[in-house]
Amino acid sequence: MENELILVVDDEKEIRDLVSIYLKGEGYDTVLASDGQQALDILNNSKIDLIILDVMMPNMDGISACIEIRKSKNIPIIILSAKGDDTDKILGLTIGADDYMTKPFNPLELMARVKSQLRRYKQFNSKYMENDLIEIDDLSINTSTHEVTVKGEKVKLTPREFNILKLLAENKGVVFSIEKIYESVWGESFFESDNTVMVHIRKIREKIEENPRSPRYLKTIWGVGYKVEG
Repeated sequence: MENELILVVDDEKEIRDLVSIYLKGEGYDTVLASDGQQALDILNNSKIDLIILDVMMPNMDGISACIEIRKSKNIPIIILSAKGDDTDKILGLTIGADDYMTKPFNPLELMARVKSQLRRYKQFNSKYMENDLIEIDDLSINTSTHEVTVKGEKVKLTPREFNILKLLAENKGVVFSIEKIYESVWGESFFESDNTVMVHIRKIREKIEENPRSPRYLKTIWGVGYKVEG
């Protein structure tokens, strides 16, 4: 079985090399890029399993690269950035990243997050699941092909967005708290001040709902959590 191939994108050679050393120590293969455009070129020619992406880079920054990647790829993206404000983290998650770490970082924590992302992605990816189709009115979720359609039109979700929607759709009518969603999808303990789930819910609604302010499928149960109904 081939090792997972991880793309490390950072304009600082020292950081690229450091991350690559730790990844190889964990049994992963790596390919390195110094800016967003180079990363896109690599993605077009290699089968990448996960991306570690810096934000502030020349030629094409990480935000622009992430937006471009999400137009055609649903592989996990971990942003690794010196910008640590909550607004920066929310922006990163909003435009399609699955996780966000700030510099300076603990390489061992990064490795743990890489493993978590790959484990979750494999769990929900079509290569690791039996064919299954969830249909709720005009919403269709194929857990085998990882495809979502609304009224026959394909909707592109990030892996995190897909996993949240799948969790709720498989338990149609059941209300999940923010804490339960986070712990089920992220596989980590929930922190009360974390608004990551709400950011992802908003993005899912923007993609599957005709009117995100008055959702048909992904409902809010005030003071309790969220559920899917149709």
